[in-house]
Amino acid sequence: MPNIQFLGSSSTEILPGKPVLLGCPLDLTATFRSGSDLAPEAIRIASDSIETYSPLLDMDLLDVEFIDAGDADVSGSSVGKALDSIEKTAAELLRKGARLVTLGGEHTITLPLIKALERIHPDIVLLHADAHTDLRDQYEGSSLNHATVIKRITEIIGPRRLIQMGIRSGTREEFSWMRENGTLMKWDSSSSRELYRRIDGRPLYFTLDLDVLDPACLHATGNPEPGGWFYQDMERLFELLLETRMVAADVVELNPKLDPSQMGAITASKIVRELLLIVGQNR
Repeated sequence: MPNIQFLGSSSTEILPGKPVLLGCPLDLTATFRSGSDLAPEAIRIASDSIETYSPLLDMDLLDVEFIDAGDADVSGSSVGKALDSIEKTAAELLRKGARLVTLGGEHTITLPLIKALERIHPDIVLLHADAHTDLRDQYEGSSLNHATVIKRITEIIGPRRLIQMGIRSGTREEFSWMRENGTLMKWDSSSSRELYRRIDGRPLYFTLDLDVLDPACLHATGNPEPGGWFYQDMERLFELLLETRMVAADVVELNPKLDPSQMGAITASKIVRELLLIVGQNR
């Protein structure tokens, strides 16, 4: 467990229904630029540069009892063993009533987290914001990696409980699959009602790959893709998520090696603050 704690982490024990921040510093399947294993610590350090108060949500971390539980142990593991360790750690926290906000690491961490959560919330909906589809059946000879993670998750929850936004990169086959299964949704100022309808009051898991943001807004990620969201698009989504039953979230794919100004880590920290506040609501 790192000594550095996320801003405002005041609780010393897991409280039922309250947020728990968990780091998952996994970076074993990167295929372009590795370094996401450094992100949990970088995000915690950068959180010292922001305020506990969110003007957007009119909420303050000082009013939310949450604990920073440190990092899951994924050191020296194969991909399969690391994912099993994350699932076991998440399941133990969930049994104590935690509402998880998880820091990646690579996007593959979402698979074991969904496995743990689906046992408690069998009707859970996954909202996937990303530049990439992550729907390949295999990638570079492996079925467990950052490019296959959402496909593996659909084998657990099915495509009807998957909503994908911000996607602008993938294979022809992946885009055909999204169209056939109706998972892809455009996000703009007119989309809120449709997103509410598709969530339909069910418990929600939000997985955020930071490369959904345009490189002009956040470039410190392994696979940046032009044409993405800007921070105001993210804020509009946060306002909507405030009205949902969001029970967990993760933020993945920050690469501190590509972040000399630390603006990527600061942006990620602000996002994590908003997610802690949303998940920490008593809804």
